[in-house]
Amino acid sequence: MRPIAKSMELPPYPKIACAPHFYPDSPYTHSLCAEGRCTMASRAHTAVLAVAMAASALSAPFAGAAETTYPVRPIRYLVGFVPGGSNDIMARIVGQKLTESWGQPVVVDNRPGAGGNLAAGLLARTTPDGYTFMNISAAHAISQTLYTNLSYSLERDLTPVVLLGNSPLIMVVNAGVPADSVAELVGVAKKRQLIYASGGIGVISHLAMEMFKVAAKIDATHVPYKGIGPTVPALISGEAHVTMNAMPALLPHTKAGKLRAIGALTEKRHPLLPEVPTFIEQGYKEFVMGNWTGIVAPAKTPRPIINQLAIEITRILRTPEITQRLVDTGLDPLGGTPEEFGKLIRSEIARFGKAVKDSGAKAD
Repeated sequence: MRPIAKSMELPPYPKIACAPHFYPDSPYTHSLCAEGRCTMASRAHTAVLAVAMAASALSAPFAGAAETTYPVRPIRYLVGFVPGGSNDIMARIVGQKLTESWGQPVVVDNRPGAGGNLAAGLLARTTPDGYTFMNISAAHAISQTLYTNLSYSLERDLTPVVLLGNSPLIMVVNAGVPADSVAELVGVAKKRQLIYASGGIGVISHLAMEMFKVAAKIDATHVPYKGIGPTVPALISGEAHVTMNAMPALLPHTKAGKLRAIGALTEKRHPLLPEVPTFIEQGYKEFVMGNWTGIVAPAKTPRPIINQLAIEITRILRTPEITQRLVDTGLDPLGGTPEEFGKLIRSEIARFGKAVKDSGAKAD
């Protein structure tokens, strides 16, 4: 429990070895220096962030509440997917550190279903008091176009808090698939029907493969699983042949030789998989894609609480310990203001809306 922040200067983003970045036009882009290390694109960003949040905290009083400290009781942290994926990894790391910082339990509550939309619909109906929030990802931006009967609107019913980070997608195949490159996989797909696994209908691993099918002029049967957790054993066993998914859950299995990575959807080769060529290198110039994760709260959550969360979580993400821990798993930690995250959400809804229409992806 602590007073609502009126001013707080955030530490600068640590200089550490990091992954290539995935949204070159976003406010979160980092600048890679000659040594292959990065800092936030603008060193002034730290000061601007603190000033903007402090001003907002002073100008936006609690809606009908006299409370001046937050939090004073346990917090529920929703995750719309099964344990093991990027959303869950981020939630458990951030939740643990918030518990340590605030002295109040932050309880991670996995509510998988409908590509993360079950949890989002639940959050939209929750009291907007700052004691329930959740992780969303690219899947939720995709869903705004893919589904025609969602129980919530991402822009109307939820409010952005902070972007946690990005994780690049990689394409992996079962070890028995005779393909060491994207071109070889296309050749296999033209000779026999492949099965591709996704983490569920409407998530980024679904849309990415549908986009690839169009670009490569191939067909493959889609089998959606309930998150990345059951997807991995299906790939290892040969129940499915290929997937495009976020790096953290796949990396240990590629290192162990149980799965084979044949392409990275990054601008440059990833430092954790330097031997794996990018899709750009293999002739697919538009295939740069990452799965971002960020926190949202119910609409009308008091602005000072939103700011308090953004400040504290950004501070956590920019500690050298957490930054390095996340980077080592293939996650690129970020942080920032609610306004910046809101801008990304709006741009991603438009971007993926076009991709859904162009690819012909269906929710059923």
